[in-house]
Amino acid sequence: MGIKKTLALGVATAALGFTLVGGGTYAYFSSTTETSGTFASGTLDLSASPTTIINVSNIKPGDKAVRNFKLVNNGTLDIGRVLLSTDYTVTNRAGAPENTDDFGNHIRVNFLVNADKGDRVIYSTTLAELKKLTPDAVENKVFVPWLEERGGLKAGTSDLLTVEFEFVDNNADQNQFQGDALQLTWKFEAKQGKGEQK
Repeated sequence: MGIKKTLALGVATAALGFTLVGGGTYAYFSSTTETSGTFASGTLDLSASPTTIINVSNIKPGDKAVRNFKLVNNGTLDIGRVLLSTDYTVTNRAGAPENTDDFGNHIRVNFLVNADKGDRVIYSTTLAELKKLTPDAVENKVFVPWLEERGGLKAGTSDLLTVEFEFVDNNADQNQFQGDALQLTWKFEAKQGKGEQK
């Protein structure tokens, strides 16, 4: 091996050694810390009592019946909105001809402020019209005014919704409804209030 090759090999070996030594002796201060967090969601849990809306028999035009519904927030979140959808079926008495009118057009529903606040009517309509309304429309007509007075339905609280049902006497022949039965279903749906800074 010539002197140039030997010198080149020696210089390369020395450079590699310095690199290894220099890389191994570099030091610095350091510090670490760790944080954690939890996201636990709340619950919406609306119940209504009684679960039977109304159960009356032998009604005639002009009859009225007032019922109170206790809406209970069993959840951990405040309820800001309540939606209501309406459905019903009419059963004609056995052997009677089909009705020419919807029995639901003759049952008026008056949503009232609680009895202790003067029985003021919030909204009045027929069951037939109520069935056609979207839950959002019912909310704006009934539950917005009702809940605004209370600031929503707070978690762990309840309130009464008072409803008057009336078989409207239209001063005309309503004989086609004799012996008929109307089966009503109301579905309440709770929605949370607005998000807030936590």
